[in-house]
Amino acid sequence: MKKIIFALFVSLVLVSCADAKTAKKPKKGPSAETEKEVKEEKKETVNPEIIKLNKVLFSMSDRFKADFSNGDPEEFLRDLHEVLDFEANYPVDDLSLYYLIDKKHYVEPLMYEPKNLKKLVKNEYYNISRNDLSLRPDVEAALVEMAKGARKDGITLLVSSTYRSYEYQKNLFQKWVRIDGLEEAERESAREGTSQHQLGVAIDFGSIDDSFINTSQGKWLNAHCEEYGWSLSFPQGYEDVTGFRWECWHFRYIGVPACKFQKKYFNDVQQYMIEFIDAWKNMD
Repeated sequence: MKKIIFALFVSLVLVSCADAKTAKKPKKGPSAETEKEVKEEKKETVNPEIIKLNKVLFSMSDRFKADFSNGDPEEFLRDLHEVLDFEANYPVDDLSLYYLIDKKHYVEPLMYEPKNLKKLVKNEYYNISRNDLSLRPDVEAALVEMAKGARKDGITLLVSSTYRSYEYQKNLFQKWVRIDGLEEAERESAREGTSQHQLGVAIDFGSIDDSFINTSQGKWLNAHCEEYGWSLSFPQGYEDVTGFRWECWHFRYIGVPACKFQKKYFNDVQQYMIEFIDAWKNMD
């Protein structure tokens, strides 16, 4: 991280110094055409997106900066735009696949419900634990593709929890408060309006407990989920970043380009990448 930021900082300083030297040099009466060429050359020298990238990176947390991978800024920007182009293929009248929602960022409006939710029914690709499950249609289609891949390897995925309404999440959180107390509930369950499940893009698989990682499903998902655009939301060792303890069963659909992007630059931590994309979109 220090190298890429330093490189960006130096490039900006060099441009500034060059401008300063140009300003100090006495004018020898250059032609209007020469002045125009100099101005156009200066415009080409500084990529505005690199300046923006520099600002976004400096705005992120120290933990983010420590984990962020070094790399070429131009290559990073190409990879970023591949992710944003992928995002543009999904419905523009609904929330983004990369919508930032966590303990500090509530969904708006609070009672949000994804458009055209698709009810999950018994099928030949994956199993369902209940008859009241649903997902965004695009996400369910991605689930089918991943389930097909699992079936080829002799694994049948069990979908245990999907979209949850604001009220459902509110009742669920209060349930865990009664069982485990507030402090532990905050680590285990999201408050209403802050759950990825409300976006209709997240799935809890299998047993929804730590034992899942040792099951055939858990092992297969851990090894192959990113090939199909699915990402573990709450990895081990990042509770201070995500706000939640490790959940080996909770996966969010973000698409293959984003999975590659987060692994290449963000230490394969979904929260980092989502925070970056949100900051990028909102940086002037």
